[in-house]
Amino acid sequence: MASLSIITGLKARKIFNSRGEETVEVEVKTLGGFGCAAAPSGKSRGKYEVVPFPEGGVEKAVERFESHVKPKILGLDADNQELIDKTLHEVDGTENFGFIGGNLAYAVSLAVAEASASTHHQPLFARFGGVKRLLPVPLGNVLGGGKHAGRGAPDIQEFLVLPFGCKSFSEAYTANTRIHRRLGSLLGEKVLGFTGGKGDEGAWAPPLTNEKALEFVLKVVEEVSGEMGVKVGVGLDVAASSLWNPKKGVYEYVGEGKNRDKGEQLEYILSLIKKFKLVYVEDPFHEDDFESFSELTGKVNKCLICGDDLFVTNREKLSFGVKVKAANSLIIKPNQVGTVTDTYKTIVLAKSSGYVPVMSHRSGETTNTHIAHLAVGFGCPIIKTGVVGGERIAKLNELLRIEETSKGKIPFAKLNL
Repeated sequence: MASLSIITGLKARKIFNSRGEETVEVEVKTLGGFGCAAAPSGKSRGKYEVVPFPEGGVEKAVERFESHVKPKILGLDADNQELIDKTLHEVDGTENFGFIGGNLAYAVSLAVAEASASTHHQPLFARFGGVKRLLPVPLGNVLGGGKHAGRGAPDIQEFLVLPFGCKSFSEAYTANTRIHRRLGSLLGEKVLGFTGGKGDEGAWAPPLTNEKALEFVLKVVEEVSGEMGVKVGVGLDVAASSLWNPKKGVYEYVGEGKNRDKGEQLEYILSLIKKFKLVYVEDPFHEDDFESFSELTGKVNKCLICGDDLFVTNREKLSFGVKVKAANSLIIKPNQVGTVTDTYKTIVLAKSSGYVPVMSHRSGETTNTHIAHLAVGFGCPIIKTGVVGGERIAKLNELLRIEETSKGKIPFAKLNL
């Protein structure tokens, strides 16, 4: 008798993400189950990520799915994730998924994983083993600038809140929603010209300087923390690669009318960490500057220095970072490397090296909930997936369901900050 997890059908189609951009969705059928996954897209992308789509875009990816991917995946066992992902690499034949596109590889890989889980009547997170499962702390974007917002917003891309001193995921997410809501009211009262505009991820996008924005965020964080009796820290995603001018060798803060060289950038970030009690700083330097990441990491205490563009979920780049002690945390975006297996290997290296893996959404998202399950199944202590907006709340509500149905068997992550 054939195994119920044998793949019997596949389909790919074009759909749209939260920014109205084209992306790809893949369905996978087994004899006993079904999986469906769609790929998100980032606006601020690292140059070392895999290619999202081949030349010709989504339509070319779907065409190559039909002609190259589908014939090789049909008949394989969905339970053998490593074989599926190896086959995707072999079909593509490039080092960066340049032929079929990393987003197509991601959608196929995750849809297969979900089909396997469905076949066995299990939640997706239960299909992953090898690491201790965790309910992650939600890292929420409450105020935005940079590429995620319009003119007049801060130069820094994201102003984040991290409720690390809570008893449960539910309590932590409640803290984030209260902070977001109250911050919006405060900005409406105090900031001339602010009409309630938001950026790509649902964060408020007021016309403020970086430090003034931090002052507002810290004020609200301290208020809500005190009222709820929890600990919430403030963080930043500087997205420094988007500020870096390689010809001039400076970071250009256009909104402030200031340029900072490498040394000045380091001192600036250190001053922000101290002044605003930051517990998390992502991409404070451009994606090739391992040296500055290492120097900053060595100078801070109880603050996560996180690499996104620096590592792009790539095991080899993380391995180099570990050697030079650059950062102590990294963003995990599965479609930066293309497959579930590649993602898992990077997380295993991160955990064994003392780095904190942060499962993350993209700015152009879908309503899929897969990264909630990946965060739990791969034991990521933090998930970065916004605070509001249907495509963000889909992940957060799924984590509420996982917390409820696990009945205390999956611990809520503890962060030493």
